[in-house]
Amino acid sequence: MQSIATKVERIVMDSPFLSEGLRRGLINLSELARQLQPQLENDLWKPVGQAAVVMALRRVSERLPEQGASDIVLAQKTGQLTARTDLVELTYRQSECTDECHRQLLAQAGRRSDLFLTVTRGVNEIMVICSRLLIPLVEEVFSGERLLARLENLNAVTLQLTAESHRTPGIYHAILKKLAWDKVNLINLISTHTELTLILDKDQTGAAFAVLSKLVTH
Repeated sequence: MQSIATKVERIVMDSPFLSEGLRRGLINLSELARQLQPQLENDLWKPVGQAAVVMALRRVSERLPEQGASDIVLAQKTGQLTARTDLVELTYRQSECTDECHRQLLAQAGRRSDLFLTVTRGVNEIMVICSRLLIPLVEEVFSGERLLARLENLNAVTLQLTAESHRTPGIYHAILKKLAWDKVNLINLISTHTELTLILDKDQTGAAFAVLSKLVTH
């Protein structure tokens, strides 16, 4: 059975707002402990004292990075930002033909650096995110497939990472936490070895770029 301290730590670390608020000293520990008591008692199947929760919160907050520490780590591990605009996301149901559709799309789209194209295959779905100019081609190639969702007016912001970034524990969490703290909503994200691409609604792009720009050193 989990201890009170372990459960409290998990609750805090699962919430970017709680972890950031505790790190900045913005949260009243006694009030937060009072609000967490019902959840903790329900999860742990036993009475939980407020003092024990306050102590657990204090210990968690003491272990969080000091203000600015995570910024320094990220700044050392990140590079330039690039943006792509006017994108569309199409999601199709996986079928026996989708692999061939994928091949045809890549073959016909070519390697035009001025256009954005990424294809992600899931367990039951295949997702295409592309520049609007490629939509007629995508619709033609996938004409026989079942369209599940179509999202318009999207932009992409790509953060260039160093080749060693995968060795930094929590680097993605730290980036996404900062976006969540500033109420930036993500539609999707795509990662490769040295790139993290965030797909956002057009009206969220400026806010995301402002947050990510603070993490970049030139």
